[in-house]
Amino acid sequence: MSTTPQQMMPSGIDAASLAQVERVAQKRIRQRQVLVIALRIAVLVIVLGGWELSARLKWIDPFFFSMPSAIFDQIVDWFVNGTSQGPLLTQVWVTLEETGLGFIIGSVAGVFCGILLGRNKLLSDVFSLYIKIANSIPRVVLGSVFVIALGLGMASKVALAVVMVFFVVFANAFQGVREADRYMIANAQILGASRRQVTTSVVIPSALSWILASLHVSFGFALVGAVVGEFLGSKQGIGLLISTAQGAFNASGVFAAMIVLAVVALAADYLLTAVEQRLLKWRPAAV
Repeated sequence: MSTTPQQMMPSGIDAASLAQVERVAQKRIRQRQVLVIALRIAVLVIVLGGWELSARLKWIDPFFFSMPSAIFDQIVDWFVNGTSQGPLLTQVWVTLEETGLGFIIGSVAGVFCGILLGRNKLLSDVFSLYIKIANSIPRVVLGSVFVIALGLGMASKVALAVVMVFFVVFANAFQGVREADRYMIANAQILGASRRQVTTSVVIPSALSWILASLHVSFGFALVGAVVGEFLGSKQGIGLLISTAQGAFNASGVFAAMIVLAVVALAADYLLTAVEQRLLKWRPAAV
């Protein structure tokens, strides 16, 4: 059956209309992105400008609250002349090393224990009480115990970072295993999959989004653990830098160290987001 040009015209119009709608939608998306960036910059300028102006006009005491220009000068001075403990990048690297080791060890242990207890009802019933008790203890307090037991070296900071990370990752891994699709598990068992195959092929992929979501939060906890450990007692690191600045009543130094930590945390979050997107390519994009 032949098709006349009049019959083809509506589809052509529809295609042109869809193309036009898509162009308009893309333009609106770009405009919104520009708006978001502009508003972010505006908020930053207003906050920093108001802070600087308030300090210069003595509305707030710059001795206690410092000012953005003094904080910037402090960071530049650390980069150029170094800190009292050595080069700034050395302090950053020490803290990053402690954070990274604590994050990796705590994450692996949390994932392993979360999957193990999530798949084993008996172990879950036995250890659930002890996990709740351990989780209720303020973990930062353990920093003093670790410093006494493990000394001022890296081990005490890594131990505190591990404890900070473990419970966050464990809770998500455990819940992710419990939330696995029961129909998929039943279908795999009907097809003859062993318990190990069900765990590795169905349960773990199902819980992967839960686990990866916890890594963003847990890295921040690992960084907190490392810095708190350094604050309690260490030879190097950003935490010691903050403690030294506090002891010298150097508010600019405290804020400058906080900014350095924020940059490190944002860079780590960016890397974790990239890894998450790569591992979860199958997940539909958020609207």
